[in-house]
Amino acid sequence: MHDMTLAAARKALSERKISARELVDHHLSAIEKLDGEINSYIVTTPEKAREAAQAADAKLAKGEGGALCGIPLGIKDLFCTDGVQTTAASNILRQFVPPYESTVTHNLLRDDAVFLGKTNLDEFAMGSTNMTSAFGAVTNPWQRDGSSTKLVPGGSSGGSAAAVAAGLALGATGTDTGGSIRQPAAFCGIAGVKPTYGRCSRFGTIAFASSLDQAGPMARNLEDCAILLGSMAGFDPKDSTCVDRPVPRYEDALNRGVKGMRVGIPKEYRPDNLPAEIAALWDQGIAWLREAGAEPVETSLPHTKYGLPTYYIVALAEASSNLARYDGVRFGERVPADSLDALYEATRHAGFGEEVRRRILMGTYVLSSGYYDAYYLRAQKVRTLIQRDFLNAFENVDVILTPTAPSAAFAHNERPTDPVQVYLNDVFTVPASMAGVPALSLPAGLDHAGLPLGLQLIGRYFDEETLFAAGHVMEKAAGFAKRPALHAGNVA
Repeated sequence: MHDMTLAAARKALSERKISARELVDHHLSAIEKLDGEINSYIVTTPEKAREAAQAADAKLAKGEGGALCGIPLGIKDLFCTDGVQTTAASNILRQFVPPYESTVTHNLLRDDAVFLGKTNLDEFAMGSTNMTSAFGAVTNPWQRDGSSTKLVPGGSSGGSAAAVAAGLALGATGTDTGGSIRQPAAFCGIAGVKPTYGRCSRFGTIAFASSLDQAGPMARNLEDCAILLGSMAGFDPKDSTCVDRPVPRYEDALNRGVKGMRVGIPKEYRPDNLPAEIAALWDQGIAWLREAGAEPVETSLPHTKYGLPTYYIVALAEASSNLARYDGVRFGERVPADSLDALYEATRHAGFGEEVRRRILMGTYVLSSGYYDAYYLRAQKVRTLIQRDFLNAFENVDVILTPTAPSAAFAHNERPTDPVQVYLNDVFTVPASMAGVPALSLPAGLDHAGLPLGLQLIGRYFDEETLFAAGHVMEKAAGFAKRPALHAGNVA
């Protein structure tokens, strides 16, 4: 049961070969045995999960139930869940229990999914290591060959990625602001999809950078991601950025093939210092698509080099604005003080971790009087140029293929002390986020130390189906089947 994909589990449930209660109990048992080493969950909800599984079994017995009936999932602790602790991995929200459900999790519950608990993340989704959580760092279930050194799972959706990779959930929700689904998916050897901005509602998702945040699925393969995205996506009048377009049945696109498809290879993504094994994997991906009938063509995204600095102006400006509400008066755990100013200062210092404080300070600076035009306004203009690059590229190609991250997962104690070096982990994922186009990461191979590496596909606005079609071809060619050292199957 620990090696089942979501699609296989759904089939076994519908054929009554297993029960939802057995499936949920199996995953809860695996979490109990293994998550002490991984720390992928901030809180688990076993009683609610078993209750939901029993309800799912009752529906299945009648031949009823939604598309995810009885499927156990992990929910990134950035999604508000009615009556269940929602912390954003921050001390300032440690005691927050929402009285409402986010639209994405509501949609999953509508389709009868079972929530195992809330998964760990970088505090307020700010990070690419999952080392900034107030609930402790997450450990990647993968280990280097012959080594037990703890590795990072990537971030910010590192808890979701680690849980799926270790067999502690059949799928999970993530959010992607600058690569927070794709980079951890690559580090943990799973698939992850950032849909087009506006495809999934952001209502009830705790905001980091509102013009960039987008929810998406994480699972063992693209078929499972397609199933999950079909449930998560859809118009929501409670989110003014959510786009009213029909949601296709993404599963149907998986076997379309790529014959005649033009695959863009952006020359700006191949710098002189690109590691040889990342370049080799990228070339392998190009070869897989060519052999399946696609035509690789060189394309250009000339403003790529401005993506990362522009992102860290726009995202941090929006973060400083969004997080202003956590002051101990409107929201957040209050620290008493003698004056209102002192209360704000004490509350925010105690509530926010170092990385969040750093980003708020930088964001506030770029929005301050005298600097707004020089930084934020100019960054928004550059963002328009980045978007235009993608629009121009997609006049000649159907998808764009790049590496997902510039390296495999690194060790907890190898984390650069310079935060700018950490930010470079997002160098390949940020441009698609700035443009709002959909992108996915899929596991495509192992590095010299036996760690997973990912490839990224970027598509046209609302054309996730073409991404699934091209990705599925590469997924079959890669045949990625190795599982990590820390896995439910190894402790069963």
